[in-house]
Amino acid sequence: MDTGLPGSILTSFDPPLMVASGAFVLALLSLILASRLRNKNQSQLSALRERSDTLWREMDDIRVSQFNRSDHSPSTSHSSLDQARYQTEMEAYQRTWPAIWLLHERLGQFLRTVETGESANDLRLEARNAALDARNHLNQHRPFCHETVDELLTRLIDVEIKAHLAACQYLDLVKEVRDGASDHDRRVLHDKFHSLHDGEARELLNHLVTTIRHRAIRSG
Repeated sequence: MDTGLPGSILTSFDPPLMVASGAFVLALLSLILASRLRNKNQSQLSALRERSDTLWREMDDIRVSQFNRSDHSPSTSHSSLDQARYQTEMEAYQRTWPAIWLLHERLGQFLRTVETGESANDLRLEARNAALDARNHLNQHRPFCHETVDELLTRLIDVEIKAHLAACQYLDLVKEVRDGASDHDRRVLHDKFHSLHDGEARELLNHLVTTIRHRAIRSG
């Protein structure tokens, strides 16, 4: 009795077809993983945006409370000076924060477009201009910021600029035709701008929100 496999079954396993099938499965898994990471980043960004909105509502409540107390209690020159300093510091944060948040959002849009391989020329310029605008706002209001807040703002802008430069270098490498070593270079740059923006910059943003809130409550 012949126990061997029929020849038709053996020949049905086409190596090129198996390789193509494996590549398709890997690509599908990569898309699923990328989608999950994108949803996670979007959720973190939404949470950070909500924290930011809450911060400014709290600051408005504190300013109203300060105003109401000043109407019902006698003020001295010392307390008036402290109050003026407090108001100036809070106004500096309120004028600087929109530029900081715009930088983070514009850069995030640019980086996500880079990752998908779509045209990113306009977003590249918008992110660059947002970085320049954030730096200008900080320089204008730096004398009125607490030193801890000033340090966090400076570090945050620097990190976002480094992420932008890494993404630009990544785009330049994508356009070039090189040997296999360029694949490694692209992966290094991709990991760099991803970790800078989604990791270090987001951590600094959270720390910045917490520090400004503490300044608003303690000083107020």
